Parts: sequence; C-alpha cells; structure tokens
Amino acid sequence: MAFDPAAETAHYIDSLGPEALQKAASYTTASHWLLLGGLIVAAIVTWIIVRSGLLERVSAKVQNRAWALRTGLTCLTYFIVSAVISLPWSIYQDYYFEKSYGRTSQPFADFLLQNVIGIALSSFLGGLFFLGVYALIRRAGKSWWLWSGGLAAFAAAATILLSPILIEPIFNAYKPVPEGPVRTALLMMADEAGIPHDRVLMFDGSRQSNNFTANVSGVFGSARIAISDVAMKQASLDEVKAVTGHEIGHYVLGHVWRSVLVIIFIAMLGFFLADRVFNRVAALFGSKAKVGDPEGLPILLLIVSVLGIFAQPVINGVTRMGESEADAYSLRTVNLPDALAAALVKTAEYRYPRPSALQEAIFYSHPSVEKRVRRAMEWKAQQLQKAGTR
Repeated sequence: MAFDPAAETAHYIDSLGPEALQKAASYTTASHWLLLGGLIVAAIVTWIIVRSGLLERVSAKVQNRAWALRTGLTCLTYFIVSAVISLPWSIYQDYYFEKSYGRTSQPFADFLLQNVIGIALSSFLGGLFFLGVYALIRRAGKSWWLWSGGLAAFAAAATILLSPILIEPIFNAYKPVPEGPVRTALLMMADEAGIPHDRVLMFDGSRQSNNFTANVSGVFGSARIAISDVAMKQASLDEVKAVTGHEIGHYVLGHVWRSVLVIIFIAMLGFFLADRVFNRVAALFGSKAKVGDPEGLPILLLIVSVLGIFAQPVINGVTRMGESEADAYSLRTVNLPDALAAALVKTAEYRYPRPSALQEAIFYSHPSVEKRVRRAMEWKAQQLQKAGTR
C-alpha cells in the first residue's frame, strides 16, 4: 500500500484522543481571549495612574535634579507601580489559568518570587529604554519615532546577546546534558552549527512549565542549545535530535536577525502612530501631558500596546515563516520525519493542532501542528519514493 501523508497526519493528530483535543482547543481559545483581557487591564491601570497624578508628584519632587535622573525615576516608578496594580491579573493569567489546564506544577510561592524578580528586572530595563526614547524626543524632535527603531534594534540585539548569560540563569538552572547517547548526538549537531560543547545544556524548564520545549538562544559567543528537562524525560533520542535540529535551524538560518528587523519596523510604525494620536488619547484619560513628557508614559505605552495587538498578525506571519524554515532544516539535516511529527504532537496539548485558517493567521506564532506534521509526512513520502526508484 502506498504511503499516504494525509492519512498518516490524521493518525498522528487523532492519537491525542478527542478529550485531549477538546482540552487543547479550549486552552488555545481561552488564551486568545486573555489578550483582550490584558488590554482592558492595561487601560484600567493607565486610568488609575494618570488620574492619581502619581508620576507628576514624583517628577515634582526631583524637579531640581538632572533631567536624566528625573526622567529615569519617573519611568521606573511607572513600571513598578503598573506591575503591582496589575499583579492580580498576572497571577491569574500566568499561574492559575495555566494550572487549571495542567500546564504548570510550580509552587505558588516560587511563582510569586520569580514574578517579583521579573518585575524588578523589567522595570529597570524598561525605565532605561524609555529614558533613551525621551532623550531621542528631546534631541530629534518630530523625527524621534524614526530613531526609536534604531534604539529598539540595539535593545533587542543586546537582549539576545546577553540574555543567555545574565538573564535566563536568574530564572532557571542550566547544566551540561548528562553523559549518554543524547549528549553525544547533541554535541555532533552542535559541531555542525559551530556551537561550543560547553554551550550544550539542559535546564529545569519543569520549574515553570510542563510544556515540551527546547531552544537555541544567544548569538556569537553566547549561543547555546538548551533542552528542557521535560523534553528529556518525555522524548525519545530521535525526537530530541529532530527538535534540536529545528532549533539549530533557527540559529544557522539567522532568524534572530530577521526578528530584529521586524522589531525595527514595528517600533518605528508604532511610535509614529503614537506620536500622531497621543494628544487625543491623553485627553480621553484627562491627562495634559505631551508625548515628550515622561509623565505621559502610561498613555504612550497604552497606545503602543493597542497598536501591538493589531500588528500581531504580521509578527506572527513572519514568525511562522521562520518556524516552517526551521522544520525544513531539521528534515534536511536530521531526516527523522516521524520523530519530528511525534515531538510536534506533544506540543499540540497546549496549541490546538487544527485551528481555522483565520485563527491561525491572527493568533498563531507557529504553523498549526497539523500542517507541520503533514509537511514532515510529505517529506517522508518523498524519501520513500526516492529510495524506491534507486
């Protein structure tokens, strides 16, 4: 009987069972609604901070200090206060919602501790970034939005370079992959990608999530392969190799730099539009701040957040393209289509594998699992055909 990619794909997806598929559909749809919920929470937080006059009072207390200190402190205050106000929503979205679907086993106290660390880190970095934005507004005037793209690109590149070294180890423990067949296989793959052996690591991803994950992060000397302990426990050797081949594909094909280019474009467009509508939105919230006033940061970020939602289909489309290319790289270099398909099905537990075309286009950062498995099966069919003609 001839190999049928469509039938094999259906077999892989259906192997999850109707109950798991329904649960994945429910989780995925609810996750999309959380995006709207987050936007509503952001609007409420903006209204509270603006109407309280908190940032104006902070700025007034240090009005005789240097501009950079006054601006940086105002921005830092906003990020900390907004995070604290929205903490109940963050706890629900990132913890209780995930726990209700069995996607995390993290103790609440550990989650809260990591959340506080994340707030401190993101507040510092966010304050530093917007100090740069307001400096550009002062220096560049009406063209500030154009220069902001360069600043966003620099920030993104610095984060990509330094995150594996300075940020990620704060939240997870990274250790060498234990001796054995998996480590041997991964070291061979690392050699092909030019990644040093001491950068092939396993991390305790199960601390935060029960999801099946692996990644290649960093660039140049900070590049590394990292396999979650969840994947190490759940996957066969071939599945680990297929997934790692996918992640190495991202690295070899330079997808990180494509992402930086997208960030430049989105940042420029977002800040350009924010500059045009800022005064009207500020008036709706009862704020007299101008776009160059740090006290108007809540308004500026709310506008950018709303525009970011509308830009999501574009961002997701570019990301899906990279994911497809990485799958193709894994199939070409590792050539384990069944292992890749089996690994992808494990991710279908938290990403419904059969979305509508519209749902996928708007919300999915990865092609649907069904499409990805189908491509793997079509690759397998091609290899079987080639073998049969020899």
